[in-house]
Amino acid sequence: MMMNWNMRDSSIIKGLYAITPDMADLNILVHKTQLVIEGGAFMVQYRSKILDRAVKIQQCAAILRLCREYGVPCIVNDDVEMCRILEADGVHLGENDDNIAEVRRILGEDAIIGSSCYDQLDRAKQAQKEGATYVAFGAVFPTPTKPNAPRATLALLREAKREIHIPIVAIGGITVNNAHDVIEAGVDAIAVITSLFEAKTIKETAETFLKMFH
Repeated sequence: MMMNWNMRDSSIIKGLYAITPDMADLNILVHKTQLVIEGGAFMVQYRSKILDRAVKIQQCAAILRLCREYGVPCIVNDDVEMCRILEADGVHLGENDDNIAEVRRILGEDAIIGSSCYDQLDRAKQAQKEGATYVAFGAVFPTPTKPNAPRATLALLREAKREIHIPIVAIGGITVNNAHDVIEAGVDAIAVITSLFEAKTIKETAETFLKMFH
């Protein structure tokens, strides 16, 4: 069942936001995600772009069970129907996904709904108006996950902090070496995939990211 995360309680969107990588081995994926959560990630987004739907549902269900054990929200990338079927805690929407207000109607008032805003402040303002829980800007730095992604500058993040009143997440190429500059720009959270899940010491890397917020 969906946990009762109140989408109006923006305080939950703070710190390290973990997004799962494409990974065929479910056991390894779950183990790495557990280390990320134990390292202090406040939320996990299940994201997979290469696996078939049956495998994705199996993986997402396993990640969701893990998150339930730790009391951490788990949301689904792009797939509103999968979120509804599995009763995950919400969904992250991209440029070509469903309307935020319609998704809110489907998933309910307490669902966490994130919106990718790339390098577009106006898009973030519209997402806020439509009822998004948080907005995400990026890629902040070059990223292997989305090599052609538009770049969101630190100046844009600072401007967004002045203009946007819901939590702001930065994503794209963030590592322990550059995260401090992003956090200093005023974002509420950083979303990390590669430099977290491919770290030699995943839990310790998560802890390092989290300490930068204090």
